[in-house]
Amino acid sequence: MQANLILLIDRSTQNRSDEMNEQNATRENLVRAGFELFHRQGYGATSVSQILKSAGCNSGSLYYFFPTKEDLLIAVLNWCLENLWPEVIEPVFERISDPIERVFGILDGYRKMLVITECQQGCPIGNLALELADNHPRVRELLAQNFSQWRQAVEGSLRMASDRFPESTDLESLSLFVLTTMEGAVMLARAYRSLDAYDSAVTQLRNYIERLLLEGSTWGK
Repeated sequence: MQANLILLIDRSTQNRSDEMNEQNATRENLVRAGFELFHRQGYGATSVSQILKSAGCNSGSLYYFFPTKEDLLIAVLNWCLENLWPEVIEPVFERISDPIERVFGILDGYRKMLVITECQQGCPIGNLALELADNHPRVRELLAQNFSQWRQAVEGSLRMASDRFPESTDLESLSLFVLTTMEGAVMLARAYRSLDAYDSAVTQLRNYIERLLLEGSTWGK
């Protein structure tokens, strides 16, 4: 009898585990579908029915996890926070060892996105910031956190080369300059449907950083 009881407990535990795994997979599908649609066509233009179709879920599943579309958006932005490093930063850092070139490797990743989408899709966070920051306070805070995490990753790389810059260089401000250059260049590339503005902006950024590095080298001597 004790063996039968243990077997029943094991089966019950396994069933609960399978149910939780299925729920986690459903939630993940909804978040990924939301991310892709919000990125491609914007938050306001994305309907609930499109999200359900893309995720392969029914409305009950959606509202079980996310009572409102904004709740899904918040989950998407939290997902972006969690995946910035493994999805965007780490692949570049694994491929490139020089900390300065890592920064430009990240920027090259955004250029590749523009090439693939024919300059029709910008930075996912930048797009949502332009659309929603004024009217969605909870969303604006998460957008700011995403920008800050991106900037901190760039700043961390610059600090690895801090001995190559002049002592007075404000690396926090420089990382912010990198971010604003990227976001502005992406926006212009989308407006002009051309990579020219993006390439020109990144070239000017590289020239500026190389001047700082040269000044640092001269100052060091």
